[in-house]
Amino acid sequence: MNLTKLIEGYKKVFGNESSAPTSYFAPGRINLIGEHTDYNGGHVFPCAITLGTYGLASKRNDTKVKLYSENFSELGTISFDVNDLSYASKDQWTNYPKGVIHFLKERGYRIDHGMNIYFFGNIPNGAGLSSSASIELLTGVILEDLFNLDIDRLDLVKIGKEVENKFIGVNSGIMDQFAVGMGKADRAILLDTNTLTYNLVPVELSDHVIIIMNTNKRRELADSKYNERRGECEEALKELQVKLDIHSLGDLDNNHFDEYAYLISKENLLKRARHAVSENQRTLKAREALTNGDLDTFGRLVNASHVSLKYDYEVTGRELDTLVEAAWRQPGVLGARMTGAGFGGCAIAIVQKKQTDQFQKNVGRIYEQTIGYAPSFYIAEIADGAKNLTVSEV
Repeated sequence: MNLTKLIEGYKKVFGNESSAPTSYFAPGRINLIGEHTDYNGGHVFPCAITLGTYGLASKRNDTKVKLYSENFSELGTISFDVNDLSYASKDQWTNYPKGVIHFLKERGYRIDHGMNIYFFGNIPNGAGLSSSASIELLTGVILEDLFNLDIDRLDLVKIGKEVENKFIGVNSGIMDQFAVGMGKADRAILLDTNTLTYNLVPVELSDHVIIIMNTNKRRELADSKYNERRGECEEALKELQVKLDIHSLGDLDNNHFDEYAYLISKENLLKRARHAVSENQRTLKAREALTNGDLDTFGRLVNASHVSLKYDYEVTGRELDTLVEAAWRQPGVLGARMTGAGFGGCAIAIVQKKQTDQFQKNVGRIYEQTIGYAPSFYIAEIADGAKNLTVSEV
């Protein structure tokens, strides 16, 4: 990313309204395995990536917050007062940073001046690589720096989740914000979403790389179906709790679940719960496989995850299935699965380096012939979490 171009963009939008800006970055994320387990008390296995959101920011002398995104340039600059932080649909994407400011102030942090912030993201729009969590944590590190806030990174992560749940109205778990806030280069995060304990696991793929495959379909259904799936899992959990002393579906292993599955009254509830339980167990096995350098087993677990997401959780859809099933048929592929909420967005594939060009050509052709338009491909490089940038990093 060219810092000079970002500064030029900042000056074009804000003119001489403020002092020279400071630069920040927050990554997007992929999840290697462990999908739709974070709100079910299970484990997830995400990592931050080099695609993300850049921010240039400086304080103002008044209480006005002015926000501009190069990605939504048609909306122009959106403004609000730092003392009036209520949700407003007209403010569109800026409700994410507004929510972060709101919850930081609610916790007693002193944010008494406005600011100018220029955003630029290279996460593909609607790709399901967690651009909203990227914006939330980016805003958090900007505020932390500009206002000298003494705030623990985990608290910023929790505030990001609170913005999603209480401000935006998406009943999501903590995985996205945790990966974006706590990520480390060349490491995946095995996170226990019950306790928030985590381990950083080296991602050593030998002669393979992770390729992100973007369906280029916006995820219109994702948020509504997300809340629906969460409700179904909660209903299944209540029925299991009639005879089981458990707090979440993540408390069960596969055998335990099978023994008590008869308590679940509806087929769709049983399927949702079965995915949550089995996916949690796959995630633990995947960590073990990756730690032991057993990439073949890791790849098979990744494949099994997609099958479960397709048939039990029913969140894949034609576009993701076409990408993943085409990937499975290519030489040099260890495994492939959807990543994120589903219903569009992205999938990942673990591909032998020497096969990457042919892989993209073959999968792209199959997808375009089937769906009618082309996918996009990116090599996923695993990155650090949200941070201030030095000039050499931009």
